[in-house]
Amino acid sequence: MDITRSDTALVVIDPQNDVLSETGVSWPLVGDSVRENHTIENLDRLFRAAKRHGYGVFVSPHYLYPHDQGWRFRGPVEQMMLDSKEFFRPDQLSPAEAGADWLTRFRPFIEDGQTVVAGPHKAWGPQTNDLVFQLRKRKVAKVVLAGMLANLCVESHLRELIEQGFEVAVVKDATAAPRHPTLGDGYQAALINYGFIAGAVLTTDEAVAAMQ
Repeated sequence: MDITRSDTALVVIDPQNDVLSETGVSWPLVGDSVRENHTIENLDRLFRAAKRHGYGVFVSPHYLYPHDQGWRFRGPVEQMMLDSKEFFRPDQLSPAEAGADWLTRFRPFIEDGQTVVAGPHKAWGPQTNDLVFQLRKRKVAKVVLAGMLANLCVESHLRELIEQGFEVAVVKDATAAPRHPTLGDGYQAALINYGFIAGAVLTTDEAVAAMQ
């Protein structure tokens, strides 16, 4: 995959406290994976490389509002998220509460007036937000994909972006996933599918070198 600033962008999924901070509601499930992959440090490196070399940066956040509690059917992880109020905001206009807010370390990259923050996705993929529209309007054809969670939102974004005709490289150590006592290790499941689906599966070192 040929990564060039003219038609490639960095897309980061859910760089938020609930999945990246030790105080986040999902930390008991994802913390070990985040630490082992050095996910936070690697996301920081990707943000810095993209900004330094003039790549577009897009963020696809997950937000849940009180009215989402009215969903009449949910998958198991959706139920967990609604029960724990993960990525919760009191309404669409109020500031994000602590868990839904950006990890403080990433705030300068996201709030620099240049990063595009898409509307919130409601389940896992970008079908429920405007990420694809925003990429198309900037003539982005290729995506370097990273963020949280590897087997849920990141994999769902990968699949939909591929279906929409984008070329996608996943940065495998700039993500992490839950380890659930009965559902299993989401990170290992994601790695297998990345290999089958993505145009490239990169380390952060490789992605940063390619963005020169």
